[in-house]
Amino acid sequence: MPGIDECLLEAMALPGARGAALVDWSSGLALGTAGDSPVGDHETTAAETAELARAAAEYESFAPAESDQIPGDGSGRPPAGPPVEDLIVTTRTGYHVLRFVETSFDSSVFLHLWLDRADGNLALARHRLRALAEGLVLR
Repeated sequence: MPGIDECLLEAMALPGARGAALVDWSSGLALGTAGDSPVGDHETTAAETAELARAAAEYESFAPAESDQIPGDGSGRPPAGPPVEDLIVTTRTGYHVLRFVETSFDSSVFLHLWLDRADGNLALARHRLRALAEGLVLR
């Protein structure tokens, strides 16, 4: 099971990967980074993407209240884990994929992958980020 550095290196091995980070969306801090940042500063990027992730995770339009969720296992309980699976932001030159990570504590972290639009494969990136998020061990 990979740790933060190994996880980010695997994300950077994806076609078209320009940068990757593990971010705590409650504080806006980058817990680890690899590659480039869209604005030249990983901390600024982490803070800005955390605002987007926080909005998606906290607004009922995207993450319904527990009583409104569809049970995943038939038990009547809402599904465990983060309220949102992932977010995709498309720009003229790239894709930003934010994949929420389920943790043993409060699940307030996400993987952020920045892909070049010409060389990146969005479907592959989503698939690999899901696998990386599921296998990530936070130490």
